[in-house]
Amino acid sequence: MRLHPHPIFELYRDPSGRRIYTKSLLPGKTPFDENVIKDQGMEYREFDPTRSKLAAMVLKGCTNVGIRKGDIVLYLGSSHGYTISFVSDMVEKEGLIFGIDPAPRVMRDLVFLSEERTNIVPLLADANHPETYQDKICLADVVYQDVAQRNQADIFIRNCRLFLKKGGYGLLAVKAKSIDVRRKPKEIFEETRKQLENVFTVIDYRILEPWQKDHCMIIVKKQSVNYFSTFLT
Repeated sequence: MRLHPHPIFELYRDPSGRRIYTKSLLPGKTPFDENVIKDQGMEYREFDPTRSKLAAMVLKGCTNVGIRKGDIVLYLGSSHGYTISFVSDMVEKEGLIFGIDPAPRVMRDLVFLSEERTNIVPLLADANHPETYQDKICLADVVYQDVAQRNQADIFIRNCRLFLKKGGYGLLAVKAKSIDVRRKPKEIFEETRKQLENVFTVIDYRILEPWQKDHCMIIVKKQSVNYFSTFLT
């Protein structure tokens, strides 16, 4: 099967446009038993939207996720590393990803992944407390967050203010049920979007069903002057 470049940088799609792929940074390695195809001597990994909010966002029609070859990415809520492994393909060897997660069990898996994918730097830390890793990372071109906590928007804003470069992109996966199980997800999504609009320029917003139930993703761009202050607001 022949693949074609996707409108989003560093992604590829099949002729139907219903499946997306990244060019594998480590051919022959399938850490998540993902489907692999070969095309013109290159190996591509299928990016499953039922396992990743980022993949779901792309297949919902997003035209710019802000991730480029060579980017520095701060990834909050890296978990076992499924999505972060595809981001690793996208930024390639020239890029770097700081993967933050507070759970030792999943961090162990990420450490194993980073031993082969050397553009991933795993950090056992809580995104609620960016001061604990402020001296371990640098400013980022992209902040990606998938943290299922009630105050997930506040966590995102705080980290973007501290670590996102001017003109950089932030991607927030919003899990409605983690914010309030009693309210309608769409109400929560709209409320979160308005909260982000008070701080950043919102460039895309999509509900991720049918692949991700009760989730949306909001993509923002930072226009204000960046800073790396030790004072946390």
